[in-house]
Amino acid sequence: MALTAGIVGLPNVGKSTLFNAITKAGAEMANYPFATIDPNVGMVEVPDTRLARIDQILPAKKIVHTTFEFTDIAGIVKGASKGEGLGNKFLENIRQVDAIVHVVRAFDDDNITHVNGHIDPLDDVETINLELSIADLDSINKRYAKVEKVARTKDKEAQAELAVLQKIKPVLEQGGAVRSIEFTKEEQRIVKGLFLLTSKPVLYVANIAEDDMAAPQDSKYYQQIKEYAAKENAEVIGISAKTEEEIAELDDEERQVFLEAEGVSESGLDRLIRASYHLLGLATFFTAGGTETRAWTFKQGMKAPQVAGVIHSDFERGFIRAETVSFADLDQYGSMQAAKEAGRLRLEGKDYEVQDGDIIEFRFNV
Repeated sequence: MALTAGIVGLPNVGKSTLFNAITKAGAEMANYPFATIDPNVGMVEVPDTRLARIDQILPAKKIVHTTFEFTDIAGIVKGASKGEGLGNKFLENIRQVDAIVHVVRAFDDDNITHVNGHIDPLDDVETINLELSIADLDSINKRYAKVEKVARTKDKEAQAELAVLQKIKPVLEQGGAVRSIEFTKEEQRIVKGLFLLTSKPVLYVANIAEDDMAAPQDSKYYQQIKEYAAKENAEVIGISAKTEEEIAELDDEERQVFLEAEGVSESGLDRLIRASYHLLGLATFFTAGGTETRAWTFKQGMKAPQVAGVIHSDFERGFIRAETVSFADLDQYGSMQAAKEAGRLRLEGKDYEVQDGDIIEFRFNV
């Protein structure tokens, strides 16, 4: 699915270093603002240990992970909403992504320049969030006058949109985010059409020192970011971007040795990729055995025919049924035959809502 998370932050907080670690794409880096002007885009594999277990039970010639897209967006500075530091271009790049990965500097290093001359994670976070709120408020004010005029004619759609705008405007005027507001399903549909920056889901990444990798919670900077994020019901992940970039260059065996030496069970990148994936409400289903065992991405809540269409439009158009077993059941029973004998292999129709971890063989006719 073509969904992407945009990596944002002030200049020199480690965005491009993190992006390089994720994608090994070699985004330009330098110790000065705006080293990255145009957004870099890269695809990464979504780590999933279930694939190896499925392949043990249903051997295939090839294993294929599902992928996720990250966009590295150049650093934002105070005044971006007014065009400072190429702000308009950067804000438009953010507008094109589906979720925001907000990188915040959470380490001390006199050799790396901070755009504001001092380390203050909360000030960094608020600088960016305020710029996004100001940009959204400008959009809302422009929209407000037009909609209010039409609403006076008793147009129901305009009245519904005006009610949403009236709900949003005071929050933005206080520097808040649209994602902090509760909306009904109908209101959510209207909000989605406004393409607001602060309506996008956000994941905060505290770029910590290597010494804090094993216990990010011990970092005073991490705790500050975590407390701030809690007000938005947002998640925070602590990652040492520079260290992750170095880890990404190692082979699997060397990587495992390094992680064990650091006292961590998995890389921060694996946690980041999965968290970003789930931030957008994405889930994974599998096709298994034969030529390949493969993971596929779908949006949570999708019905079986829609999910079949992820593989090919013909699968959706000619959908008949989905022969389905959950990963948990296949793992427990150890074979498809045993799962079938236990009544765990199901025949699902077009109204079935696919679940994360489902292993499916679609039947279709076109």
